[in-house]
Amino acid sequence: MSKRPEWWLSVLAKIWPITWISAQATQSKIIGPLVEKALVPFFSKKNLNITYLPINITIAPQSTPVPLLIVEEIIRRSAHRAIIKRCTCRDAKQCTEHPVDYACLLMGKGAKEIDPRIATHVGVDEAIAHLHKCVDDGLIPMIGRVKIDNLIWGVKDTGKLLTMCFCCRCCCTILNSGKYLPQEAASSIVRLKGITLSVNLDACTGCGTCVDECFMDAIRIVDGKAVHNDTICKGCGRCVQVCPHGATTITIDSIDTAIEEINVRIKQYVQYE
Repeated sequence: MSKRPEWWLSVLAKIWPITWISAQATQSKIIGPLVEKALVPFFSKKNLNITYLPINITIAPQSTPVPLLIVEEIIRRSAHRAIIKRCTCRDAKQCTEHPVDYACLLMGKGAKEIDPRIATHVGVDEAIAHLHKCVDDGLIPMIGRVKIDNLIWGVKDTGKLLTMCFCCRCCCTILNSGKYLPQEAASSIVRLKGITLSVNLDACTGCGTCVDECFMDAIRIVDGKAVHNDTICKGCGRCVQVCPHGATTITIDSIDTAIEEINVRIKQYVQYE
């Protein structure tokens, strides 16, 4: 069992702004190269491999959003589950949009080591209920290997800790700094297989709401219409969520293929069962 007293969560909230500052500092011509050299190894390759699961996709005749279908299965297969008591990102920014206790779900044998003073150890049904609660509140699930979480939560790095975050655009570190990440780190954010974003040009007014909300800077207004850059879009679905005119839609080629791909990829980095 790790040793992380309850006050550890308060310490994290105090120091967390460093993560946002560091990402933006990579753009500096003076210190950028040094910051990038120091940070990239921690946030790329085998140390980071994550995927955002858009809450907007449903597959007929299913009415359940795709992320729930994927994550519910992973929760059921996981050897253990623990819900962190406070979301560090929202705690650090004193978020008023989403509850601070809608926090990360850690899975796998490594999650069993997390100190119960900072996390609630739960069964399958409780974990699934937490998932639904977060998604219903509009949070975007992110799942994958985040090596630094082993250090943060005091878990020995044996490749058995799977992270599931529930991210808000207002506070999430990556959703606030993805566009600043060096290419090597940005490539560790992997788009869910088979996702397609499309814009109804008749409905799009070019208001720019989606442009402002895109964390990867993957949308531009061209000739008065929103245009997506698929090479850098991470498929989080935020643009669909915020479009005031319902002009943007997100679809997926095959839910079965998407589930298989993400399961195979995750297991390359984390043995969570």
